[in-house]
Amino acid sequence: MVLASSGYAHLSKAVLILIACSIYFISGTERCNEALQKLEKKYDVVVNIQGDEPLIEPEIIDGVVKALQGAPDAVFSTAVTSLKPEDGSDPNRVKCVVDNHGYAIYFSRGLIPYNKSGKVNSNFPYLLHLGIQSYDSKFLKIYPELLPTPLQLEEDLEQLKVLENGYKMKVIKVDHEAHGVDTPEDVEKIESLMREKNLV
Repeated sequence: MVLASSGYAHLSKAVLILIACSIYFISGTERCNEALQKLEKKYDVVVNIQGDEPLIEPEIIDGVVKALQGAPDAVFSTAVTSLKPEDGSDPNRVKCVVDNHGYAIYFSRGLIPYNKSGKVNSNFPYLLHLGIQSYDSKFLKIYPELLPTPLQLEEDLEQLKVLENGYKMKVIKVDHEAHGVDTPEDVEKIESLMREKNLV
């Protein structure tokens, strides 16, 4: 399912559209494309907030959209935050490396970069990928037509199909206490946090 909202900062005043998508798509990007094709109105940018990142702040949503709009050579944008050292070996915490201009080089379930010692360097600024993407709507239509790529299949990360096909992806660094929901234990933590913030 895709939840499209205008006015996400005040959900009670938002216009919400719920669109049922095929269960056969293997990625959220493909589901976003299907939802986009079902909407009568045309959009330049589409934002995908993954259901396993329920506490993404509105400022981050604005940030990834502005990053894409400000990088005409990119077709995709996303966000990262600091990776906690204890999460370095967790395959559910996707890591990212970027170039000097803020474009993605690679995403991995393993620790990247990886040093000779084979240990997490507590002084290195590792980056954790957050479950939010924005796409140029024209590229979104192209994405499902691209064949799966070796790195995408090996890592099971849809972002890699974008990079392996030579497209550019803009990445912004944000200050965010990541609380991704990847395991049943994570659900309990998120529910507790949402109660603390009076969100439920």
